[in-house]
Amino acid sequence: MARIVALDIGGKRTGIAVTDSLQLIATGLTTVATEKLQSYLQEYLSKEQVEVIVVGLPRNMDHSYSESYPMIYQTVEKLRQTFNNVTWEWQDERFTSKLALKSMKTAGAKRSKMKNKETVDMVSAVIILQSYLEKKQKL
Repeated sequence: MARIVALDIGGKRTGIAVTDSLQLIATGLTTVATEKLQSYLQEYLSKEQVEVIVVGLPRNMDHSYSESYPMIYQTVEKLRQTFNNVTWEWQDERFTSKLALKSMKTAGAKRSKMKNKETVDMVSAVIILQSYLEKKQKL
């Protein structure tokens, strides 16, 4: 079975998470500069079988799109054209950064690790992917 990849796209960095080949467990993969995301995915997808790429959908509490949505949408559209053999899906990302910090604190992460934005972005991608997997199981 192919893997599922999740992206938490930001203006500077993108956190990336991936499932195991059985699509059961979400694990943090890495964080890359958003400007280098396409080349990173090119290399990763040449080595791994990926069925779906899930992107965090930035929404406000009233369900409207956040101010970062246009940039994220443009990035996804460019990637979708390049990687058109993969299914692209959106997953609500509200509160993922807060949940990432909370889960890191619960896991005993040191303050320096919790201030590292790259780690928070990667953990956010894990939360996006885990939410997607849970939603998929309910269907």
